[in-house]
Amino acid sequence: MERTLVEDTINKIGETITLKGWVNTKRDHSKIVFIDLRDRTGLIQIVGTGDLLGSLKLEDVVSIEGLVKARPEKMINPDLTTGTVEIEALKLAVLSHSAELPIDMSKETLEVELPTLLDYRSLSFRHPKIQAIFKVQAVVIDAFRRALMEKDFLEFQAPSIINAVPEGGSEVFKVDYFDHEAYLSQSPQLYKSLLTTAFERVFSVNHIFRAEPSATTRHLTEAVSLDAEFNFIESVDEVLDMEEYVVRYIFDEVQQHCQKELALFNATIPLMSEKFPIIKLRDAQEIIFERTGRDCRTEKDLAPDDEREICAWAKEEKGSDLVFVSHFLTKKKPFYCYPDPADPEYALSVDLLCRGVEWSSGGQRLNDYETILKNVHEWGLKEEDVALYLQAFKFGSPPLGGFALGAERITMYILGLKNVREASMFPRDMERIDLRLSSAK
Repeated sequence: MERTLVEDTINKIGETITLKGWVNTKRDHSKIVFIDLRDRTGLIQIVGTGDLLGSLKLEDVVSIEGLVKARPEKMINPDLTTGTVEIEALKLAVLSHSAELPIDMSKETLEVELPTLLDYRSLSFRHPKIQAIFKVQAVVIDAFRRALMEKDFLEFQAPSIINAVPEGGSEVFKVDYFDHEAYLSQSPQLYKSLLTTAFERVFSVNHIFRAEPSATTRHLTEAVSLDAEFNFIESVDEVLDMEEYVVRYIFDEVQQHCQKELALFNATIPLMSEKFPIIKLRDAQEIIFERTGRDCRTEKDLAPDDEREICAWAKEEKGSDLVFVSHFLTKKKPFYCYPDPADPEYALSVDLLCRGVEWSSGGQRLNDYETILKNVHEWGLKEEDVALYLQAFKFGSPPLGGFALGAERITMYILGLKNVREASMFPRDMERIDLRLSSAK
């Protein structure tokens, strides 16, 4: 008999069907046993004799043939989409037995510490609240793609192995590459800028690698970067407009398609004003000083406390959870950042903050070959390390700009998760590559 999915049972009252899935819960009353069967579409109650269902354990994988029956009105479960029906079990086949569970999967929220949750990752993925995280993330990534495709962007995949470290900043992972030394890429930035000289508008969904010795709740060693770059811009404002369009598109899609998932976390879409407010770094630091007395006015960037404070200001004063912070010191940014012609000490480089943390970085890039070459030398880089990038600009490039968003951070701060590792299916950090490194030795 052809398999029926759980969500389709409500239209099959009076029919005998076959369901396949996992035993989610079991209530044993000796002669009568109730189980909730789970498949990818939801849960349904199955009732059968103790002889038939009594030996089942949680997470056993089963095939059950049964009769779909309407529940009496007083027995309807409004919390289940299938709560108006139940299945009278007629035949049972156990497809796979489960070992004793190390985690109580019956709780609405898994009551274990994050390391334990990750130690049993293959099991924790089965919990509806964990699944909800990655259903939201899938919508975020899909919406990013579709938003840009609707603007005529071309998707590409940047390489993860690079020959040099042209951007500086974070520590990088070295790779033994045959008889040569190579590195894992920190960003697809140079590749996406290069590609605009041929395709004009490009984007990528790329894994990036940061060897920062950091164990904070907001950093990962391997993350998913949502990158976009385009040219023929007239100012950095076009970059910010494009990023705002993409973020609003993402939020709209999550709001439309993830109502159940948002409800599981009591989560809401970030508050947005008519336009995302924009503030220069030095002005933001002045506001922070006035509001808190904390003097960060000479710092090159915003510390975590500063990001939280300027987000609080934006929400209170501008009615927005999101705020662009612009004009970081040119010499503290990568060599390709475009200095503000009105004040070249500061670059047309912009971070997007939301709910107290940086979500993205972006801005306008240099497109003049001679200026880029001059910066390569001033930044202490070698021409051969960026030869392919330089080649693209040597043969002509329009003005360009772009941005990069972190998929895990967006997911984390939409749902209000406490740790970004919760928003990564298989998080990598200083202490874990699938297994805890301390226990894998």
